[in-house]
Formats: sequence, C-alpha cells, structure tokens
Amino acid sequence: MADQASKDAAAQQRIVSHMQKDHHDSIVRYLEHYSKVSAWTAQSGVLTAVDLNGMTLTASGKTHRIPFDPPLKSYSEARERVVLMDKECLKGLGRSDITINEFIWPTGRYGIEFAVILGIFAAYSQRWWFAPGGIVERSLGAGVAKFSYRIQPWLFGGLVVVHVVELAYFVPARLRKHSVNPRTGLFWLWCAAQAVMGIGCSKRFDALVEKKRVAKGKQQH
Repeated sequence: MADQASKDAAAQQRIVSHMQKDHHDSIVRYLEHYSKVSAWTAQSGVLTAVDLNGMTLTASGKTHRIPFDPPLKSYSEARERVVLMDKECLKGLGRSDITINEFIWPTGRYGIEFAVILGIFAAYSQRWWFAPGGIVERSLGAGVAKFSYRIQPWLFGGLVVVHVVELAYFVPARLRKHSVNPRTGLFWLWCAAQAVMGIGCSKRFDALVEKKRVAKGKQQH
C-alpha cells in the first residue's frame, strides 16, 4: 500500500509539473470554461493538485475544483482525459486549437508599411504644424501646408476610426480565438501593432497561425 501511495504521489506531481510548465493555456481555459472565471483572472491560474476524482486549481487567491466525470481509474488515464477536457473547453469557448504565444515583429515589406503608417499618424496628429507660417510651410512650401491643413482632420480622424474598428474585430476574431490573454504583454503588443497597421497586422497574425497549424499537422503524422 505504501509503495502504491508513493507511486501515486509521484504520478500526481508529474502531472501537475507538466501541466504548469507546458500547458498553462489549458489551465486558463479550464478555469474559463468549467469555473466560469474571467480570462483576466484565469491567467493567474495554477494547478495545485490532481487526484483520480479531479483537479484543484487556484486563481487570484480563490480555489476551484474541477471534477473528472467519470473519475479516473488510474493516473495513466490522466493525459487522455485532460486533452479531451481541453477540447471541450475549446468548443465551449469558441476557441481555436492553435494557441498563439509569440509576437512577430514587422520586417521587410511589413516593416516599411508599419513605418509609413506610423509616420502618417505622427505627421497628421497635429493640425497647427500645417498652419500659415508653421514648420511645414517653412520646410515644404505653402502649397503642401495649405493642402495638409485642409485634409488633416479628415485624414487623421478617418485613420483613427478605421483602425479602431479593425482593432475591435481583431481582438475577438484573432486574439481571443487563439487564446492570447488580455493580462499578458503579448496581447497588448498585438493590439498596438494592429492599431498602427490595421489589415497588415491581421495578415501577419494569420500567417503565424497557419505556420503553427502546418507544424502541428506534421507532429500528428
């Protein structure tokens, strides 16, 4: 009996360590789906214990018990069960099985696009720069200054509106769908890039998702 108890304790520790190290995104989803915890709170989730009847997790100081239904017959069943539970979470939360856990900096064509759009935002953020006698008139001439002064509110305002709308779609359709949590710096890096680049950022994100999907397909075969 003592020998079996020792083996069970070792198995429990292996499961907890493995989940914490390699599958924290699954822990977050368990809390969101089964315990109805917000994504923000779930990000702090920790798997503290596991037994044949279920898992014990904590998030922001609160303990959550998620049962195995039916209970496990042995710890050798744990891997298959937690995978099945995560799939149920993905379906219930409307998430993809591809988790994005990295940020791709814009380079090449996207880097140039990022710099140009950011430059336009910066250049047209202040109308007084284009006023008569201002820095633009002195540097580039009255014609450019006058034209820019006239279009500045429409150009800058239009860019802001378009990019805000694109960002509002990007967050649920891509970040939330691929388990990028709002409590992480990764989430805000992608938001910042999307706010500047708009559709160009969405294309980079989609390319990253496809790359991971191909890699996952190869691993399964």
